[in-house]
Amino acid sequence: MPPTFIVASMCILGVSTVFGVFTNLLIVTVNVFDKVRGRKLNPSDLIMVTLGAFNVFFQLIMLINDYVSFLDCDLYSSEQIYTFFTVLLVLPIFSSFWFTVCLSIYYYLQIVMFTYPFLIRLKLGVSQLIPKLLMASVFTSVANGIPAAWYRYKDHLSFDIANNQSLIAAPKVNVVYMLPSTIISCSLPLTFIGIANGIIIKSLLSHSHKEDRNANGDLTPKAEARIRAARTIGGLLLLYITFYVSEVLLFIDTFPRNSPGFCACLIVIYIYPPAQSVVLILGSPKLKQISLALLHCLFRKKQPKTIEIVFVKL
Repeated sequence: MPPTFIVASMCILGVSTVFGVFTNLLIVTVNVFDKVRGRKLNPSDLIMVTLGAFNVFFQLIMLINDYVSFLDCDLYSSEQIYTFFTVLLVLPIFSSFWFTVCLSIYYYLQIVMFTYPFLIRLKLGVSQLIPKLLMASVFTSVANGIPAAWYRYKDHLSFDIANNQSLIAAPKVNVVYMLPSTIISCSLPLTFIGIANGIIIKSLLSHSHKEDRNANGDLTPKAEARIRAARTIGGLLLLYITFYVSEVLLFIDTFPRNSPGFCACLIVIYIYPPAQSVVLILGSPKLKQISLALLHCLFRKKQPKTIEIVFVKL
């Protein structure tokens, strides 16, 4: 019987994959249907569609990777299989980070007031800028991810299960590759997102005035959109930091493989894509409304039929 932490990890991974694939496909499907019906996607919708599609790919690859490593160590340790999964896991992770940067840049250009001519031109041409940034994000991720096929090694770990030894191969990449790739595709995006989030929050606080409220004292739709964007970027930044820290802790072998700390880091990694999709859904009124409608349909209780009994006096 496999260790308890492996069984628990497999269950959590399965549940998070089902939920994450559903929520990310919801983001993709709703926006694709809008495009089919003739509605032009704005830059934020395009970013969310791209991010959702890559998240689905990441979750499916992660599911297969971890299940194979848990259930068939010999197969996973083979040179071809190990290299295949290593590269396919790195690519969507790096891409997701850079796509989040694209979303931060979009919200930054939409919310912050500019006086510099260059930034004003960027703001006016944001619909042409975002597709180019998405393509650059994919190119950067591929350029940083492909070399993982050459700079990697396999770390075999043993578990004592009822006095029987069980081996599990843990994915590892060489430090020579890990340091520059982490700086370029992990630390750098995190810095950009943090700076954008800080500037957005500062702009909202410094430019809050009476025009943001209507006659009843309620926030105007434009002000609500700015606050919603700031919350979205803040939520994505928090998820980014927890995911990044968990990955680093696993890479430097901070916790033993059968410890609660190791399981906690795995859980954070497993729930990152579905949690990210939830943040995106809550930040979009359209997606939020559709999600609530689906939940209402799923959990709506059928009204019991009332039976009227008529007594006839003979």
